[in-house]
Amino acid sequence: MADEKKRDDYTLEMGERNGNTFEPPKPIVRPAAPTTAVANNPILPILSYCGSSILMTVMNKFVLSGMDFNLNFFLLCVQGVVCVVAIQTCKSSGVITYRDFNTDEARKWFPVSLLLVGMIYTGTKALQFLSIPVYTIFKNLTIIIIAYGEVLWFGGSVTGMTLVSFGLMVISSVIAAWADIQHALQSYGHSSTEASTKISTLNAGYMWMLVNCFCTAGYVLGMRKRIKLTNFKDFDTMFYNNLLTIPVLLVCSLFLENWSSENVSKNFPIDQRNNIIFAMIISGLTSVFISYTSAWCVRVTSSTTYSMVGALNKLPIAVSGLVFFDAPVTIPSVSAITIGFVSGLVYAVAKVKQASKPKTGILPTSAPALSASSQSTRDSLRS
Repeated sequence: MADEKKRDDYTLEMGERNGNTFEPPKPIVRPAAPTTAVANNPILPILSYCGSSILMTVMNKFVLSGMDFNLNFFLLCVQGVVCVVAIQTCKSSGVITYRDFNTDEARKWFPVSLLLVGMIYTGTKALQFLSIPVYTIFKNLTIIIIAYGEVLWFGGSVTGMTLVSFGLMVISSVIAAWADIQHALQSYGHSSTEASTKISTLNAGYMWMLVNCFCTAGYVLGMRKRIKLTNFKDFDTMFYNNLLTIPVLLVCSLFLENWSSENVSKNFPIDQRNNIIFAMIISGLTSVFISYTSAWCVRVTSSTTYSMVGALNKLPIAVSGLVFFDAPVTIPSVSAITIGFVSGLVYAVAKVKQASKPKTGILPTSAPALSASSQSTRDSLRS
């Protein structure tokens, strides 16, 4: 009886009995969750990244395109607050993770945050005076400054194909500026006051854009150095950047911007006040979405695909300015957009090829031989 009970237990553990043999139970096949399949589909993160980039540019341009908007520091402060609240909410919900605030790390990262303030402020000023297509085209020039900054300070190299892309970037920028000036002269007349005012506005935009290119390059190069010291991840960088820039932007807004009731009414007219505030909040949330979709795109596809997407994304951003803000559509302006788009593609392909080869190069595409003092300066920058 006990032996039969033992066999029954054994039979129950092994499966069904078939004569003198036992058949193991069939495994249960669970279908893959549909959400996992969707999340690993490369099309969705690519479209999400492109859409968030376009949305943020359009929202900022909508706010800044107001006739009398001049509270740029306040705009950036609101975006920073929205971003910190959003990522902190996501962290509390377990969606993302990043390190807690540390005073020593904040002290090390604060110079990078100051460079970020300069970058985003000059960027908003340039976007205020220039159309989205021209702004996007001129933004490519930052790549040239960053590339040669890496050659000088980090021992980087620049290939021949990269130089070709740099030449195309410069050509597209010159064509874009010429197209803008020609359109202003043809629209208002060569000797009219309106034409002079429009050209003065464009010149101010070009100057802000030039400053923005150097500020952006300084921020990127400085951040690269600090990331090596702090070992920050993407959301760590976003958290510290936004948190540390909020007090700086708030102080600049309070002391450098006009907060009289008359100026506030000009910046937030009653008929558009709610729309402007909504756009400011959305642009802050979009910055979080851009960071998330960037990481998502790299994880699901590859860094190569991501770099190509970044190059291809220049075109829809430029086109959004033509669609939403009535930027002039002329043969020179379209040609500038096209050349700028091609330059981005050439640059992305050059970086992919460069990454697959050992670092080689000759002047002027590689770092020159340095004196002892220059080498000491470079080593201090790397440390």
